Amino acid sequence: MARTKSFLRWLTHEKLGFFTIVLVLFWLKTYFIYLTKFSLGAVGSMQNFLLLLNPIPAGMLLLGIGLFFKGRKSYWIILTIDFLLSLWLFANILYYREFSNFLSFSIIKTSGSTSDNLGKSIVGITLGSDFLAFADVALVIILLLTKVIRIDIRPLKLRINFLIEFLALSLMGLNLMMAQHDRSGLLTRTFDNNYIVKYLGINEYAVYDGFKTAQASAQMAKANVNDLKSVQRYLKANYVKPNPEYTGVAKEKNVLVIHLESFQQFLIGFKWKGKEVTPNLNKIYHAKDTISFDNFFNQVGQGKTSDAEMMLENSLYGLQSGSAMSSYGTSNTFESAPAILHQEAGYTTAVMHGGEGSFWNRNNAYKSFGYQYFMPLSYYNNKSGYYLGYGLKDKIFFQQSIKYIERLPQPFYLKMITVTNHYPYNLDKQNQTISKTNTGDETVDGYIQTAHYLDQAIGQLMKWMKKTGLDKNTLIMFYGDHYGISGNHHKASAQLLGKDSFNDFDNLNFQRVPLMFHMKGLKGKIDHTYGGEIDVLPTLLNLLGVNDKGTIQFGHDLLSKDAPQIVAQRNGDFITPEYAKVTGNYYYTKTGVEIKHPSKKLKAKLTAISNKVTTQLSLSDRVITGNLLRFYKPSWFTKVKTKDYNYNKTESLKRLFSSKIKTSLWYKNHKKSTQSEFKTDAPELKNKSAKK
Repeated sequence: MARTKSFLRWLTHEKLGFFTIVLVLFWLKTYFIYLTKFSLGAVGSMQNFLLLLNPIPAGMLLLGIGLFFKGRKSYWIILTIDFLLSLWLFANILYYREFSNFLSFSIIKTSGSTSDNLGKSIVGITLGSDFLAFADVALVIILLLTKVIRIDIRPLKLRINFLIEFLALSLMGLNLMMAQHDRSGLLTRTFDNNYIVKYLGINEYAVYDGFKTAQASAQMAKANVNDLKSVQRYLKANYVKPNPEYTGVAKEKNVLVIHLESFQQFLIGFKWKGKEVTPNLNKIYHAKDTISFDNFFNQVGQGKTSDAEMMLENSLYGLQSGSAMSSYGTSNTFESAPAILHQEAGYTTAVMHGGEGSFWNRNNAYKSFGYQYFMPLSYYNNKSGYYLGYGLKDKIFFQQSIKYIERLPQPFYLKMITVTNHYPYNLDKQNQTISKTNTGDETVDGYIQTAHYLDQAIGQLMKWMKKTGLDKNTLIMFYGDHYGISGNHHKASAQLLGKDSFNDFDNLNFQRVPLMFHMKGLKGKIDHTYGGEIDVLPTLLNLLGVNDKGTIQFGHDLLSKDAPQIVAQRNGDFITPEYAKVTGNYYYTKTGVEIKHPSKKLKAKLTAISNKVTTQLSLSDRVITGNLLRFYKPSWFTKVKTKDYNYNKTESLKRLFSSKIKTSLWYKNHKKSTQSEFKTDAPELKNKSAKK
């Protein structure tokens, strides 16, 4: 009893005891949050032990800084450090819930381009239990204010302070050694941040991410033409010849790219209470003049939509951390679809988007890509009720875009970015024409309502194209940019799909998104080839009859009979028609059965696929972070000069509305607008036809 009292007195009356209380509470809280707020996938005794251990070294090292100060200041510095660590943990809880990833310095650095809308989304997903991240800080403050803990103003001996820091570093080193033993190449060949947090801890992850960010900056400074040559050798060795049967079938046709925000493949054909959620897209998907892919996957990382655009326009992967468009879109040299099509085939290139032009650094990145026109929110009439979440509602966006589309010189390459089907899937009541699902998951249940609204908007746009005849000379490409329901909603996802359970392998399959090429006279089919967003550009260029041999592209023509069908995920996972890798475990793709004891031959095959995936991701990263395309000077391509592009509204519209443009739909319609041909049931427009 006496020893217990003595120990309690030491804890509550001495500085080292206070430090111990704060450290233990921080450790227990962090471990609890690991288990309840993140899906780290710890398997086996070693991983679970390291998950339990890893909050201690960083906590001891950082909180121990406060011990070097004297008097009361020591207590408040320890508390301040604890609060900052808790704030970092809290921010990651919210970010992880929506994006299944951890915050990076690249994301924080570029948050100015996304902060307003992202902030609204994050607020919408905050749970009361998330504030447990601050529970230890609050408890310690209460104990101090009630004088259960007494402040000890006596200084500690410096050797004790240094001993604590040395012990923390030793534990950190031991943790790293054990982690490296369990997973070889953890810090050099890992593309999944979950691994870093699982093995080393969330604070060590911050250091790792900071190092990688600094390394990327240094990489660009020291990159040279030899780095590009190694990339070219790899691409030449892995080049896949495009399918000659489809080469040039859409030559000189307009290209209209419809960006289906957060739209997953399972929505095609999905019914809720007997009603089709996407009847218009279903019809297009199964049309005789549509090539549809049912094993097409999103491959985005932290950059989400911006990663999808990077792959679509450049056949380069997004980065492991942050957004390539945000971080490198202003400074880098690119060999992008709009520049290629303008230079090689005389296309007019444009993007229309009912959101802010600065989002994901689009107003700068699009210049680097070679887009001649970019029409963001400032080009549109944004009245009360028109805007929802991340931009204009899709029906209103399409309706107002007609006056710009009809003026584009043909052939044009136009990308239209929809946004209504974006998290948090809250649609105002007047636009709800299908009931919510009833999984009980608030994030999931509104998803089909916004998807149904998007589908209705697509239907209205397609009717306008048919009335004006624009559909006859346009290749329309529909693609989903990324998942709508993240991997943190397994229970609700299982209910939607009518499954008894939903695991990580199911979630990998859930990453399918639509890809459709629709054109009058196109020999359509449902293609079962496995591919991803990295493959869109080479597939499109072949359809248009534009030779892409010699380009720096990591994708392949999806219609090629020699397509490799290895779909890399940004975290290093992959899926093929036969095998899949998910968080370090391998599965048979067709059955979903885990491969626990592969034969020597199969193990070698799986390792070879995995190595190819990591090599490809690494080389793509090298192209972007080293800005290697600045060294690329093919005779057929002229480097894009961003100063040649100006998205000033007055100047852009002056060029666009010039009466000298004789190839536009407006001119071919006897200089008459086609806006009256666009019919919409948007209640905000009071069911009237489009106006000038």
